This record gives sequence, structure tokens and C-alpha cells, in this order.
Amino acid sequence: MQTIDRAMQVIKVLAGNDTKNWKSITDLSKECGLPVSTMHRLLHSMMQHGLIQQEAGTKLYSMGNAWLEYGLQMYDTFDFVGLIRPEMEALMHECGESVYFSKPIGLESLIVERIDCPHNPIRIYDQLGIRIPLNIGAANKAMLAHMPKNEILKIVKKLVSVEEEKEAFLQILNKIRSDGFAESHGEKTKGTSSVAAPIFDHSNYLIGAISIGYVSFNVTEERESFLKNKVLEYGMRISTKLGRKRS
Repeated sequence: MQTIDRAMQVIKVLAGNDTKNWKSITDLSKECGLPVSTMHRLLHSMMQHGLIQQEAGTKLYSMGNAWLEYGLQMYDTFDFVGLIRPEMEALMHECGESVYFSKPIGLESLIVERIDCPHNPIRIYDQLGIRIPLNIGAANKAMLAHMPKNEILKIVKKLVSVEEEKEAFLQILNKIRSDGFAESHGEKTKGTSSVAAPIFDHSNYLIGAISIGYVSFNVTEERESFLKNKVLEYGMRISTKLGRKRS
């Protein structure tokens, strides 16, 4: 177990960088708090499994191709290629904004896919794979609001520390559940907004959320209403494609 913990520590350090950057064994030893000799053995073992790679000339390390291989296999299981991604592309063309798909993981969400509008020179760039606490952002609140109530309470208790804020946040989630969509304004980046709707599979199980990110400067109420209606429409369309049967 210690070896697995150490290996994941190395991966988190490498993943926290620009993927074009590489780390030396000395840097990895310092950031992971391990002796160089221990790090050398660990890196050698990880290289054998394709978890990391070493550049021959510089002797620097980065993440290996195994992560891409496993990631693509997981990507395929999400029904992206055949079902979700075409709808995301259609939504992007209709709204002219960046469209995202996020999945909940514990107390956070993971941005799994992003489709940018090629005709929009101003876009919001949220990196794929970044983790965001479930109480922040439209996509996260859309997912959280549609989880089982006992799970909602457990997550809110851990993420919202002040009791008064907790109650107010739960009221917001109730409204989102009732409306079917969530919105966020300037929570992560000033001057940006997003609207989102939850996605369900054939078992009525929440699998994620689709969202539209846009720059809120000079956006009219009519435009905001259009984006809300569109994300709600496509959220329902994708869920229907995945086999959800509405009661």
C-alpha cells in the first residue's frame, strides 16, 4: 500500500504541471518528500508499467501513455462518442459558447469534456481534468441538487462550514432541483457565468451535468434566458438518449 501511495503522489505532482513540462528526479524527491534512492526505485517500477516516461536526452520524467490509454477506455464507457458528444456539439453551435460535461467524484467534480465554439473569439477556458468542489459553479450545483437527499446533506455539511450559510445553500439547491437547471455568476472567475443541467442514465442515476460557460459582460436578460432554456433542453435530450424514463 505504501508503494501505491507513493506512486500516486508522484503522479499528482506530474499531473499538477503543464503536461509539456518534465520533472527531474531531484525535483520529484523534494516535492514528494522521499530520498533520491527511494524515488529512483519507484520511478523505475512505474516506468515498467507505462505510468511515467523518461526523456532520453534530459533524463526528465513526465506522465506515461498508460494514463491516456486508460482514460480513453473510460471515456468510451461514458457513451461520449455516440451519444453525449454529438449533443454537446449541437448545443455549442446553437449557443455559440463553450460547452462542458462534468462528472461528480466524491466532494468534487471533474471536467471530462469541453467543446469550444470556433467562431467565438472570447471564450472561457476551464482545463479538462480539473477538480472543483461541488458547492461551486453551476454544473456542480446542478449535480448536487439532484443527488439523494441524505447524500446532499452529507456533502453540504463537509463543504459549507457556517450553519447559517448551510441552510441558505440548501434552499438554493431546492430551487435548482425544482427549476431543473442551475446558474452561476462570477464564482470562479470574475465576469464569467455559466448555466447547467443534470444528466441521468437509464436507471435514473445522476451521471453528470452539461453546462454552458460565457462571458457575462453586456449579456442581455433575453440572451441569459435563451442559454438557460437551451441547457435545460439539451440536458433532457441527452438523458432521454441515455434511456432515462421520466415519471
